[in-house]
Amino acid sequence: MSIESLQHEMQQKRLTSFELVAAFAKRVAEHDQEGIGVNAVAEWNPDAFAIAAALDGERQRTGVRGPLHGIPILIKDNLDTADHMHTSAGSLALSESYAAEDAEVARRLRAAGAVLLGKTKMTEWANFMAEGMPSGYSSRGGQVKNPYGPGEFDVGGSSSGSGAAIAAGFAVAAIGTETSGSILSPSSENMLVGIKPTVGLVSRYGIIPISHSQDTAGSMAKTVADAALLLQAIAGCDLRDPATGAAGAVPDYRSCLLERGLEGVRLGVPRSGYYEHLGADQLAVMEQAMDDLRRLGAVIVDPIELSAKRENGYEVLLYEFKSALNSYLRKVDARLPVHSLKELIEFNDADKERMLRYGQAILLASEETSGSLTDPAYLNARLRDLRYAREEGIDRALREHSLDALLFPANYGAAIAAKAGYPSVTVPGGKLENGCPFGVTFTSTAFTEAQLIRMAYAYEQGTMHRVAPDLA
Repeated sequence: MSIESLQHEMQQKRLTSFELVAAFAKRVAEHDQEGIGVNAVAEWNPDAFAIAAALDGERQRTGVRGPLHGIPILIKDNLDTADHMHTSAGSLALSESYAAEDAEVARRLRAAGAVLLGKTKMTEWANFMAEGMPSGYSSRGGQVKNPYGPGEFDVGGSSSGSGAAIAAGFAVAAIGTETSGSILSPSSENMLVGIKPTVGLVSRYGIIPISHSQDTAGSMAKTVADAALLLQAIAGCDLRDPATGAAGAVPDYRSCLLERGLEGVRLGVPRSGYYEHLGADQLAVMEQAMDDLRRLGAVIVDPIELSAKRENGYEVLLYEFKSALNSYLRKVDARLPVHSLKELIEFNDADKERMLRYGQAILLASEETSGSLTDPAYLNARLRDLRYAREEGIDRALREHSLDALLFPANYGAAIAAKAGYPSVTVPGGKLENGCPFGVTFTSTAFTEAQLIRMAYAYEQGTMHRVAPDLA
């Protein structure tokens, strides 16, 4: 059921938030560790039932706070919460870490009346630890599984637990975070809608970081409408995060949910570099998507050249990770074993069997940087990313072809959008021959979430590709 339909049931007194939390608790008990063993939930909030009961009482006394009142939401295990739940980024090094205050995203969700049901597992350190670490693996949580093909299909990373949990029906929707592909990938792999916002639309305060330049939280849900409502709740200015000063007023995303929202929209298809390595069944999904988009009124400009040069390196992240993680870790409780990247590396080395199943090559590479963001190598890399991703990349393609957005397969365009700090929305596009879900992704320039949501909703309503996994 959608958020809107759940609210209607609660308003008609046919359902309570308490009963909804109980239903999700039953489902987690049946399928997370038991059953097919999705292994997506890191912690259950012991206050969830009490919060739901309190919100039910508030509904009767004074009415609802908004669309999320009483709605159970899961959040990724790199968002701070000042409650009984830990914040660990999937690492045993922080397995006993309790945050002193809520991340701004968590604070906004509580204020909106959402029930924070628990935390989802994730790829350790948001997959910025080791080369070859599988999506969804962490020393603290083990391996998250894709409910559409447990142990067979990639679950997507690093918001893998958020993706698998919502696909499996463990909550209404979830919060993920992305530095490069970590909302888009698990959303695509788990047949969900994922909104990766412009960097600066959603506060990063209280989120264990990788990169000042690319990190953002976003919404993951079964429908575009639910993902839009969740984004509405978490977006907005936060004085503790200077990036949010550029966003301005947040639009009403509900007004973008138009079935005819694709009429006259111009979409560019960047074949070179993004489509040429697709498998035949992946390409078939995208060709069908283009046919459907035309049928729904869009103009497909195919092909377009996206950029003269594409940079695939992550030098910027290596520099920013050391600086950002050291800043975060110095504030955690003094009784914890790590307070810097250097101490984290040493902690891992002291327990290789549990901590270094896939090594820590990326942590080591980051530690080897100067740690100074005045280093010419860092500044030049950052300027290069901005130039090739923005001016000579996405913005140039949009301008030269008078486009409203670019059309990418799944998360294949995640890197260039991430380096630009630009938004993307992915929507289920169907399944591959082996049954694995595959998404269709719309990307555009800064703060165009409203337009992307409009396109994604019209495509979703015109195709209705999502089907639930069989957990029997």
